[in-house]
Amino acid sequence: MDADALTDARRTEWERLDELSRARLDGAGVDELVVRYRAASADLAELKTSVGDSPQGAYLSTILVRARLRLTGASDSILTQMARFFRLQLPAALYQLRWTTLVIAVSFLAVVVGTAAWIASDPALVATLGPPDALEQYAEESFTGYYTENPAATFMGMVWTNNAWITMQCVLFGITGIWPIYVLVQNAISTGITGAIMASYDKADLMVLYILPHGMLELTCIFVAAAAGLHMFWAWVAPGHRSRGEALAEQGRGLATVAIGLVFALLLAGLVEGFVTGWSLPWPVKIGIGAAALAVFLIYMLVIGGRAYRQGETGDLLEYESGTARLVTG
Repeated sequence: MDADALTDARRTEWERLDELSRARLDGAGVDELVVRYRAASADLAELKTSVGDSPQGAYLSTILVRARLRLTGASDSILTQMARFFRLQLPAALYQLRWTTLVIAVSFLAVVVGTAAWIASDPALVATLGPPDALEQYAEESFTGYYTENPAATFMGMVWTNNAWITMQCVLFGITGIWPIYVLVQNAISTGITGAIMASYDKADLMVLYILPHGMLELTCIFVAAAAGLHMFWAWVAPGHRSRGEALAEQGRGLATVAIGLVFALLLAGLVEGFVTGWSLPWPVKIGIGAAALAVFLIYMLVIGGRAYRQGETGDLLEYESGTARLVTG
């Protein structure tokens, strides 16, 4: 076959394909693009078979590459994806957990206060927690010493790792519906017992002062992780109009989005605990720093997240990234 003759015969069709690849298309235009793409692909195969590599074949290959990208789309750059993740996907995913997070927070605090009040009100119950001298040493020295016995950077790494482990449990085993609740109740009772010991030696105010700076954001992150895990469980129990597999896949992708975001939030909480809580700063300054960290998180979750959610974001991947779950007609 004469490559020049084929090029002369098909040039108008190839140019039309190139034009469609650059234009804004309606339904008929897309259909025409597909038809011309197939025809041009056949022409390229014929050129390759007949004459091998040739300038005509290279020219047609360029047109076909552009047409293929128009049909299949091209993924965004990593910077664009990161910007969309932090600006839209992550805040929208957090926003959808707001009410569950609130319920968990209120329930957690109720268990903490209830446990502390119950034990502290009965000296016999306090006595079951350990020898009086050991409890006194804990209230007078060990509780506050915990925040200063290690270098700030080392301590920050320790608490970040510990909190990440608790969060990971809520996320990974959330589908059980039991494990997040177990983790929360266990930590609430433990905190309540600590509160009872501190209250028994008139140190309850000191405990609050040491927990507030970092605890406001730290506990909120744990509540969010538990909420995300329970949403995963609910997607399995009540998938709605979706199949159970589709519901779990969609919720699981949103869960992964939340988990990534919590890594950064817990890092901030760890920095506050490591470098602020144990420092010799005025308590109003410490609490103010902790409140500011929490405020940043809540603004990101509720204000920015609410705006993204109203724009249609759900925290899930784009359809191009996750694939079309189900095609419907009509």
